[in-house]
Amino acid sequence: MNGALLNPSRPSFVAESLPQGGWRASVPHYLRIRDQLVTDLAEGVLPSDSKLPAERELAERFGCTRVTLRQALQLLETDGLIYRQNRRGWYVSPPRIRYDPTGIIGFMEYVAAQGRVPRTECLHAERRPAGAWLAKRMGLEHPEEPVFYLQRRRWVDQRPVLLECNVLLVDWCPELLTTDLNTSLTRLLRERFGRVQSRSELLMHPETMNDVQAELLQVSPGSGSFYLERLSYGEHGQSVEFDQEFWRPDSLAVVLGTQHPEAVRRP
Repeated sequence: MNGALLNPSRPSFVAESLPQGGWRASVPHYLRIRDQLVTDLAEGVLPSDSKLPAERELAERFGCTRVTLRQALQLLETDGLIYRQNRRGWYVSPPRIRYDPTGIIGFMEYVAAQGRVPRTECLHAERRPAGAWLAKRMGLEHPEEPVFYLQRRRWVDQRPVLLECNVLLVDWCPELLTTDLNTSLTRLLRERFGRVQSRSELLMHPETMNDVQAELLQVSPGSGSFYLERLSYGEHGQSVEFDQEFWRPDSLAVVLGTQHPEAVRRP
């Protein structure tokens, strides 16, 4: 496999630091299995998104128990080199999507720009009162203020990678539910309603998926997720949209640009 097909991952310090002879045999068997599978991936034995052999076959190949094998597989999963489809087995991870959450470009655009195939699936859409919690979070005057509530699943190639909940003020885009929501919301707001966001506030942290989220993203319940929360403001500084994103953490690499203030002041 071309190196570009492998996700960025932590280096195998065990493999890189081992002497050529001597105490190699003292390395735990699961680490030697992990290093051999990393080599297989790097040499193209298994291409991106292909299924690994069954655990029984791999255990026979390496002369180990399935418990030992799973230790190795879990290390590869942690490094983002393989992923598990619930009840379907292990697969070679495709390249991570590079994601800048501070950008104004939408999912459909930045995924396509990386040579991948994005897809949006609207699971639910309705108009309803904001409620007390959301009214407080968005700084709305009344809990009864009407909002559009959307639940959507986003795909990259053939894999679901993201669940998102979007809440938008009805007054900001009143005909939203009459449009096709299986597409870029950023582009839809701009082209159909002439709406753009002036700024956003972000919150990010790791979370654990509940049963519903895990089923929709085709992973095991209790799997980790990367959670992102975004409160966006409209042209006149009013809060207009609140988003929650639940990502498969093995599917993305968060990339943020920085600039030193001294560099900005230089002529």
